[in-house]
Amino acid sequence: MLTGADEYPFHQTPEPMAFAGTDRNFYDRYFFNGYTADGSIFFAIAFGLYPQLDIMDASVSVVKDGVQHVLRASRHMKHDRAVLEVGPIALEIIKPLEQVRITIAENDGSISGDVTFHVRHAPIEEPRFIKRLGSRAFMDYTRLTQNVGWSGHLTVAGERLELSPDSWWGTRDRSWGIRPVGAPDSQPPADGNFTQFFWVWSPANFQNHVVFAHTNDDEYGRAWNRSAVIEGIGGERHHYEDVEFDITFAPGTRRINALTVDLKGEGGDAQLRYEVKSRFFMSGLGYTHPVWGHGRDLGELKVEHEQFASTDADEGNPLWMHQQGLSSVELDIGGTTIKGAGIVEQLLLGRHDATGLGDLLAPPAEGK
Repeated sequence: MLTGADEYPFHQTPEPMAFAGTDRNFYDRYFFNGYTADGSIFFAIAFGLYPQLDIMDASVSVVKDGVQHVLRASRHMKHDRAVLEVGPIALEIIKPLEQVRITIAENDGSISGDVTFHVRHAPIEEPRFIKRLGSRAFMDYTRLTQNVGWSGHLTVAGERLELSPDSWWGTRDRSWGIRPVGAPDSQPPADGNFTQFFWVWSPANFQNHVVFAHTNDDEYGRAWNRSAVIEGIGGERHHYEDVEFDITFAPGTRRINALTVDLKGEGGDAQLRYEVKSRFFMSGLGYTHPVWGHGRDLGELKVEHEQFASTDADEGNPLWMHQQGLSSVELDIGGTTIKGAGIVEQLLLGRHDATGLGDLLAPPAEGK
């Protein structure tokens, strides 16, 4: 089955590019976010390919004036991974690992535009993510991350926004491998599906530094994937393995209001302090969404628009549990405190003894 993707010299098996191993949950995905220096506007873009399911989907979502605007699209891929276009959303790789352009053609919704990211540093490969449910692979993927500046323009609800790399920062990640996609498994593992997942990711941008810190913990609070990186723009990169997270939740909820990250390692001790100012709900990009979940078969082509107020989010609804909090950030390093901006992404499901979280979506226990 030859397709346009076979023109690119990226084969890693004897098979044509239409075939990606044997696991139906294989995926290949792009994620981008961007924000103004003052935090008044936040946008995010996702673009996913699911070769075994023959689905490609994409979404764009913007938070402005307390309203989250959403554009989602899904189509049958027809086995060709070289055509990076879903409805009005298209992706163009201008220079690998340095520049990618996303265009959003005029459509019936409130979002359109033409934006390009420009990286601030070389990519960072995070530790391999491998998680099993009993004997079944739940996750097995590689992810790279980069902080970026944005150029171009976005039109949101009739207002045109001009983007400049000096005043619009953000983060992009690129991941591929195996994680649950498409329709739910008709035969879950004998040990049951996952009921616990603790994920915090906190990339941050400063004038002369970029920072990444993340943790995946088990129910006891023990990290099974955790790391941090601090890099000076045009300078040295330091990796930290001794990383501690201290979380402050909004009272009676699982929403992170503030985060402190202590780092010890080759670059000397450092501390990050995040204060969440506003929230972006990842369901706008299909995460945890009952209809627009990643890799779902919605037909030959489907495009949908939505708007909702951030205040409408219901704490007890799983639709809202995955979120990114746009934050002001302070970094203490080398005896100096510098100020910047970043995000605190959270997906907190089930028990986590270190923070007092109980079953499913219960808030922290008193005193935690």
